[in-house]
Amino acid sequence: MSPRTSFIFDLDGTLTDSVYQNVAAWKQALDSEGIPLAMWRIHRKIGMSGGLMLKSLSRETGMDISAEQADRLSEKHSEAYRELQGQIIALPGAIELLETLNRGDLKWCIATSGGSETARINLEALGLKLEEVALITRDDVKYGKPDPDLFLAAAQRMEVPIEECLVIGDAIWDMLAARRCKATGIGLLSGGYDISELERAGALRVYEDPLDLLNHLDEIASRP
Repeated sequence: MSPRTSFIFDLDGTLTDSVYQNVAAWKQALDSEGIPLAMWRIHRKIGMSGGLMLKSLSRETGMDISAEQADRLSEKHSEAYRELQGQIIALPGAIELLETLNRGDLKWCIATSGGSETARINLEALGLKLEEVALITRDDVKYGKPDPDLFLAAAQRMEVPIEECLVIGDAIWDMLAARRCKATGIGLLSGGYDISELERAGALRVYEDPLDLLNHLDEIASRP
């Protein structure tokens, strides 16, 4: 018998249409601290942990972001993101995809670089509650993506080998982290990266969005 496939989902840009709200929230936070950065540069870092993203951005701007300022930026980002939560909706097919996995008795977990408050906002858009979902957030691990800690913790939560997991994500950071822990990366275009970028980062297959993935689920999901 072949093992059942288990699914690990990123959240922003993978299940919810929230990437650009995330970018706008970081832009507002950075502007408030006098850190000039174009939105496209911020977008390229979405999916990393907030701390690693700020470290990367500090290199690009040549500005030294202190630990105190980084904490302040993270809090301002969270506040700005909360203000935009009314714009965040489920991506096409996301709710149906999760329901299909439940009906098929296939395990799934969400692993996000955001904290629990950000995750709560996104889960509400999916009609889910924190206590109802197998969820790993940045608060649960030492390192965020592109380190594999989030995905390893998700596999442990589901009590399955990481090698039997499909990591579904919209960013190159998801694919790099999946490759580092020997999970299989499946890319989605719904976060703004293109096919070639996701494939170069390690994606086995790339689909448009959760609906496209749902329509091709038989291509990637093995059943006993």
